Amino acid sequence: MLRPERLRQVPEQFSWVDQALVQRHFIDRCEARAAALYLFLVTVADAQGLSYYGESTLTRRLHLSREELVAARAQLVNIELIAYQAPLYQVLAFPGTPSRVPAQAQMRNSSDGPVNLAQRLDQMRHRRAQL
Repeated sequence: MLRPERLRQVPEQFSWVDQALVQRHFIDRCEARAAALYLFLVTVADAQGLSYYGESTLTRRLHLSREELVAARAQLVNIELIAYQAPLYQVLAFPGTPSRVPAQAQMRNSSDGPVNLAQRLDQMRHRRAQL
């Protein structure tokens, strides 16, 4: 995860997209292209809000030019609705929303940067041995 402290949670109200998007006026701060990108990412993201869709797929599926996609992504990053580190997107919990960080998200190296697969597997083996 790019921002484990901002892991999104499934909202309690009856709505597939968190109503805070409208109630807290985040949608008002998005241009239509950014809103379309956000909806797409919310729809395809896994339980941790992660998606690996590439630029070519996103531009084709959303009918955007590369420049339009870059601008939409930048807008969502600026209002803290997503995090992006190529090629990974993370749909974030809304700013100010308390989030529980699961144990898996805490398994990071001491520099708090990305962990490679070998390190992650070692951490998981060590954790299992402790159980």
